[in-house]
Amino acid sequence: MLLTLFIRNERIMKKLSILELNRMQLTDYREADKVPFVVVLDNVRSLHNVGSVFRTSDAYRVERIFLCGVTATPPSAEIHKTALGAEDSVAWQYFKDTRDAVNQLHEEGYTVFSIEQVEGSTALQELHLEKEKKYAVILGNEVKGVQQEVVDMSDGCIELPQYGTKHSLNVSVTAGIVIWEFARQLLIE
Repeated sequence: MLLTLFIRNERIMKKLSILELNRMQLTDYREADKVPFVVVLDNVRSLHNVGSVFRTSDAYRVERIFLCGVTATPPSAEIHKTALGAEDSVAWQYFKDTRDAVNQLHEEGYTVFSIEQVEGSTALQELHLEKEKKYAVILGNEVKGVQQEVVDMSDGCIELPQYGTKHSLNVSVTAGIVIWEFARQLLIE
């Protein structure tokens, strides 16, 4: 085994091996407590984006993913390419219509947020979650975002502030940022 050593500020930093990371096995993961948090993909076209959301959801123990509309579902070689098996660890469900997914979430007692730029949206850094509640976020199509009728059904909208020339981020990048923030507040803090 080749070890790469980095010397910086007089200390040695050795990359950890897969075994040293001590990650749980699939069967243990399925039994582990999850964050009371659902990620909804509303007509996400790119299978690589879908796979990336699965992988990030696995990393932060997201309860489930709802795949809606044209969003592809596993099994898929392209989803697997970025999910790296997370499509087997994270529970998922398909809905032909995103509105049905939102209705089910509301019936199950979830507070549902769309990740969208709207009048009166909450900046992500100003979001304060309550650990006793269950949450869901909806991430939209790569070009059109979350459908307006789905935004209308949401309990609120969260926006990621941006300071450059572009008005949006890639959906998988947005998912990573949002999932981390929800996990940080609900699982870690």
